[in-house]
Amino acid sequence: MKRTAKYFGMSLAVLMMFMTAACGNESKGSNAQESSSPAATASPQASTAAPESASTETVDPFGKYDPPIKVSVTRNTDSTYKFKEGESFDKNAWNTAYAERLGIQIANKWIVQSDQYDQKMNASIAAGDLPDVFRVNAVQFKQLADAGQLEDLTEVYEKYASPMGRELIENGQVAKAASTVGGKLLAIPQSQDYFGGAPLLWVRTDWLAKLGLPEPSTMQDVFTIAEAFTKQDPDGNGKADTLGLALSKELFSGYPDVTGFMNGFHAYPKIWIKDASGKLVYGSIQPEVKAALAKLQEMFNAGQIDKEFGVKDGSKASELEINGKLGMHFGAMWNPLWPLQGNKDKEPQADWKAYPIPSIDGNIANAQSSLDYNQFWVVRKGYEHPEAVIKLYNLTVDIFGGDSQNPEIYHSKDGIEFHKYALLTNTGTGEGLIGAQKHIKAAFESGDASKLTAEEKGYYDKIVAHQGGDNSGWGTDRVFGSESAYSVIGQYYDQNRQLKVNEFIGAPTPTMGDRRATLEKLELETFTKIILGASLDDFDTFVADWKKLGGDQITAEVNEWYATK
Repeated sequence: MKRTAKYFGMSLAVLMMFMTAACGNESKGSNAQESSSPAATASPQASTAAPESASTETVDPFGKYDPPIKVSVTRNTDSTYKFKEGESFDKNAWNTAYAERLGIQIANKWIVQSDQYDQKMNASIAAGDLPDVFRVNAVQFKQLADAGQLEDLTEVYEKYASPMGRELIENGQVAKAASTVGGKLLAIPQSQDYFGGAPLLWVRTDWLAKLGLPEPSTMQDVFTIAEAFTKQDPDGNGKADTLGLALSKELFSGYPDVTGFMNGFHAYPKIWIKDASGKLVYGSIQPEVKAALAKLQEMFNAGQIDKEFGVKDGSKASELEINGKLGMHFGAMWNPLWPLQGNKDKEPQADWKAYPIPSIDGNIANAQSSLDYNQFWVVRKGYEHPEAVIKLYNLTVDIFGGDSQNPEIYHSKDGIEFHKYALLTNTGTGEGLIGAQKHIKAAFESGDASKLTAEEKGYYDKIVAHQGGDNSGWGTDRVFGSESAYSVIGQYYDQNRQLKVNEFIGAPTPTMGDRRATLEKLELETFTKIILGASLDDFDTFVADWKKLGGDQITAEVNEWYATK
């Protein structure tokens, strides 16, 4: 049997969805596998039965309904969702797999644009018009749980969860706890991945070599590199048209992202951390953030940051790097797939490398990671087949990481990302793609790729092709290769000393639900204005206003929750 949950957690599908969310809903990645017809070819690991239920009945976690049942769901879409001719949300490889293998016919109750999904779901909740299986955010989850409108999945999980599905959930005890209310499992837990979202520093290394600059190991190195990339004509065109550090108006978006820059100052924005007394405090209002903002303002004034960043989203901001006019940013593990692959396509000689977050002083800089549980797959109260969501989960994770893997059918081909049609794609835990990178590295070292899973083999083949001269595989190499995003994240993981986690992983508190949008808007506007040149005193005003506008009450509620852990 192939490797199962030992490495699964954030497959290509989830990786690509991170990209989509952070790129203004435009997929710029290039990690497609060559594909064939979307017919079901592999069978799931049905030979291994789930553990016996309390009644000692043994069931097949992939058992097929006969006659078939219908499950109504809700979906979101955007410009990155594309279909082969004759296919749609109603007719595609994933729906075929659910129908042919499980006897579950998927019926789309409604489909809306991704940025309208939460609003549409709020309307459905208010009208009492819920689908059978659906995705909700943390506020909606709490609202439905408190109102008794969700099915208790505790027993059906124990009875029907496949060995792989069970391992993934049990490995994510924090995720499972977030999905449990009053001792009842009310949702399929989303992926618990502390490390995959940790920030990285990306630097254009061919520019470093050209200018004779050392690789960055301190924040002072970052400042030196930013200045040199701005003033020393690294593109060699004789013009002052290059910049040192990427920013966008979103600030916190995965690309480009100031989180890693602030982490270098031991500042941890947008998460809850422990203070010296052991109480939880909001990272964005701590003095270290002010120091980081002061430096960003200095760099902006020095012309090292795009003067128009305040009106550019990540997609627009990426044009500078793609077109060879910017050489450094703090961001995410998927950045080689987009936008850096675009730069490599335009300039084959260009090269980029990921680095751990450097420190402003002699103390190690911790990369922050937020387990922000804001997606839950749930079942409406009263649905006669609550076990169906467990079976859908079993098959989904088996296709992504088990014996049913077939990237040629379920992932991507010719720019069409089949994986977007799957349900429950944000679920599953484990070592994640850190494990995939380790397995790929081991395969190169041993010369034996036979033990790789289908997905890992896809990445491996892309890297082999790149090493043989295929430029299109560069991004995959920089995500999974020997010097890659996941080789750095693997350092975070193995050392377990360079990670600052969000200490608050509960459902939104009452005041948080009411005031978070207002407070987040205030935070973004203040930080942006300061970088653009406003007085640093505005930070102190922001902190006072944040506290008065609900922050103090949220802090009290968060600490009340923390005291019950």
